[in-house]
Amino acid sequence: MSADGTPLFTIGELARVTGLTVRTIRYWSDEGALPPVARSAGGYRLYDAGSVARLELIRTLRELGLGLAHVREVLTGETTVAEVAATHVAALDAQIRSLKATRAVLSTVARRGSSAEGTTLMNRLARLSADERQRVVDEFVDEIFHGLDTADPWIRERTRSIGVSLPDDPTSEQVDAWVELAELLQNPDFRAAMRKMIEYNAADRGPDDPAGSSARFFQRLFELVGDARARGVVPGDPEAEAVLAELLGADTDRAAVLRRIDLGNEVARYRELAAVIKGETEPPRYQEEFAWVVAALKAWPGR
Repeated sequence: MSADGTPLFTIGELARVTGLTVRTIRYWSDEGALPPVARSAGGYRLYDAGSVARLELIRTLRELGLGLAHVREVLTGETTVAEVAATHVAALDAQIRSLKATRAVLSTVARRGSSAEGTTLMNRLARLSADERQRVVDEFVDEIFHGLDTADPWIRERTRSIGVSLPDDPTSEQVDAWVELAELLQNPDFRAAMRKMIEYNAADRGPDDPAGSSARFFQRLFELVGDARARGVVPGDPEAEAVLAELLGADTDRAAVLRRIDLGNEVARYRELAAVIKGETEPPRYQEEFAWVVAALKAWPGR
């Protein structure tokens, strides 16, 4: 008991009161988080009722994952619990993102039966920052558009932005999709297919065609074919031929159009992965409309 009659506690008594171990209390005291208020005649550390309250706060903060350095800052008034909590939330968010990336990599490794080299690559891709992910895409875009200055700038920008922006709190499926997309962007066959599509676009465009004309074509396709499907027109109907003529023109080489659409189907996985990354549950727009056009072209090949 102190000189003013306040009860004092040894570490052992504190342990019995709080349920903490003597070893834990002694360690926190040694680290300066719980300084004794006095010493006994035998040199033992003594604590008062305020120490009990302080000890409960230390326990709470430690259970929430704060390190002793932050605990000491709170106890000495250098910072507040709210400020430390906000910092800790940010750290936990980063840890959660890292754990999700780890889970996605391990799930993909288990599903694919990946080699050690493949696992290393996937892990690196999953942990890229937003800027690093963008650089992967930018390098891909620069290669497939190189020298094709007449290609529609709208397609260039759409390709540059598709599938890169993982959300701040991505699901394991989104991380997995990004890893697959990044691998796809580095696949020579995929790059060749995308390059061929850009070459087709550049060859079709006139010098005065405005940017975004490709987008307007897709919109026109969506409207014409969507209307035809809504009216019950099937690809083999005579009316389907009129839709094709209005969409493509009367003198268009339809075999060439089919080849281009088939080429587009080769890179369809790109759009599917981008949809997953964006959190979209619906299939990419125009998918059903393009299928209708393919069927109609095959039903009316010579027109």
